[in-house]
Amino acid sequence: MVHHRAGSLADGADPLHLTAERADWTYAGLRVLKLEPGDSRTIPTSAYEMVILPLSGGGLSVECEGELLSLQGRESVFSRVTDFAYAPIRSEIRLASGDGAEVALCMAKAEKKLKPAYGAADDVLVETIGAGPATRQVTKFFTPDRWEDADKLICYEVVTPDGNWSAYPPHRHDGSADDASKNELLNYFRIGEAGTTNYASDGFGFHRAQCDGEDLTVAIGDGDVCVVPSGFHGPVSAAPGYSMYALNVLAGPGKVRSTESTDHPDHKWVRTSWASMPKDPRIPMTSTEPPGSN
Repeated sequence: MVHHRAGSLADGADPLHLTAERADWTYAGLRVLKLEPGDSRTIPTSAYEMVILPLSGGGLSVECEGELLSLQGRESVFSRVTDFAYAPIRSEIRLASGDGAEVALCMAKAEKKLKPAYGAADDVLVETIGAGPATRQVTKFFTPDRWEDADKLICYEVVTPDGNWSAYPPHRHDGSADDASKNELLNYFRIGEAGTTNYASDGFGFHRAQCDGEDLTVAIGDGDVCVVPSGFHGPVSAAPGYSMYALNVLAGPGKVRSTESTDHPDHKWVRTSWASMPKDPRIPMTSTEPPGSN
């Protein structure tokens, strides 16, 4: 695992620009763009298919190959589930925001050229995973079971309430003996003030990974990135007082997109313990409805 501190992958005013080449692998990448109010940006997709995912700020317009898609977006990743857009390889996207926005471009090098498309927030599946202190939310907006029209790219969000663990039991996505997928994985983290939609610049959590003969646990801050080319990762823990968001981007050489994973053999028994535990009532933490609307 390679841990990149917030700002270490910045590109000018943009918080993050991580290509597959910079990650030292083949497929997956991620950009986070900062659009000031009234800004517009034109981005060539080149060899990457992309998902345009609003993170924070106002609404966003996306133009791609003659299609004009309007995204409502969200106040923050802790406020609600967002809509999104898909852009194919060898195209150009023009982004514009009247109020300003922070936007993620989830990327995977691909071969098939598909069509631009809009993903509605109301169609996104929000699942509660685990139980007890391992309860967390998985927001499946661009997984193979929810979005078929992609070549390589898989992405989803994991939201963990303060004090809880996610990515547990530890597991791998990179093609172990029992795993048909051979995915590269990167995690982009945001840390929030527990019980609010605010970001916490001083907040933290922890991430453990066992890969390439190393067993590494690092403190995760707001805006950090972890690149996991192989091996087991997890758990990811949110410190008490701070909620944690992770944008997971996966891609690999498989002819069929897959989120299959293999649990660590020493810890896979943990799943059986969940049957006797209540699920944390704080999950789900976000939905398609704005906070306080119910």
